[in-house]
Amino acid sequence: ERHGVDVNSERAVVTPGSSGAFILSFTALFDAGARVGIGAPGYPSYRQILKALDLCPVDIPAREEARYQLQPADLMGQKLDGLLMASPSNPTGTMLSRDELAALMGWAESEGAAFISDEIYHGIEYEARAVTALEVSDTCHVINSFSKYYSMTGWRVGWMVVPEAQVRAVERIAQNMFICPPHAAQVAALAAMDCETELQENLAQYAKNRQMMLEGLPKAGFDRIAPPDGAFYVYADVSDWTDDSVSFAKEVLEKAGVAVTPGLDFDPVRGAQTLRFSYARATADIEEGLARLTAFMAGRDRRTNRKG
Repeated sequence: ERHGVDVNSERAVVTPGSSGAFILSFTALFDAGARVGIGAPGYPSYRQILKALDLCPVDIPAREEARYQLQPADLMGQKLDGLLMASPSNPTGTMLSRDELAALMGWAESEGAAFISDEIYHGIEYEARAVTALEVSDTCHVINSFSKYYSMTGWRVGWMVVPEAQVRAVERIAQNMFICPPHAAQVAALAAMDCETELQENLAQYAKNRQMMLEGLPKAGFDRIAPPDGAFYVYADVSDWTDDSVSFAKEVLEKAGVAVTPGLDFDPVRGAQTLRFSYARATADIEEGLARLTAFMAGRDRRTNRKG
């Protein structure tokens, strides 16, 4: 209903979280050794699940000027068997427009590559609505979960929508791997779908926290940030301050008492100069965290010999 798309319910497969859906999708679509493109920065578990299944993750650098989202020009010559995109993205929170998403899906179709859309952060969006890949084509795999918008991370309930011709293959793999999520979790997930008032209250809090981050991080010195269209993250280029995001994150934790995530988790090549900030906390916590970051950064000087 949210996207105005009419989907046959028989195409929906309930999974143990989005992680279970990724395993099913990758196993159903690809043979060992297949090359699957993922944008960098991107969710680190994509890479690890692909490797565990004897598939080849291909990290493709997404450009800062493209808001850290891949464009068809970035894919030329990659010879991919599949392409996985997330909108809104973790770690950046940036989204693809309908035209941008359609262009990527068109590229995949022209190359004979499968297209997988990670839509786990749909519903957590601010100035514009996130676009589902199902608005563009029925040939893709779409993956979602109750973990984010429905705030049910520990319950491990997700779902995927696949083409009708692939439903039975996915079901057979699921039967042999994990059968289904626990029944109690599925009942709770159905109840969560009726909690729209509470869910919108959560979204309003995220929006308030987001605005505080957009105002507070630049004041603290983190002024090179990706525009967070959705999700609850801010991704910052900290090359003015460090070329070792892991050590920097440890120092922030030890001296300021604020937990941030080093970019190397999301981009093995360029992540030494980036950090991810999350604002999925109480507004008072965000206010306190920003105050601590500002005080911590006040005594630091920008690097004069940064690279890149």
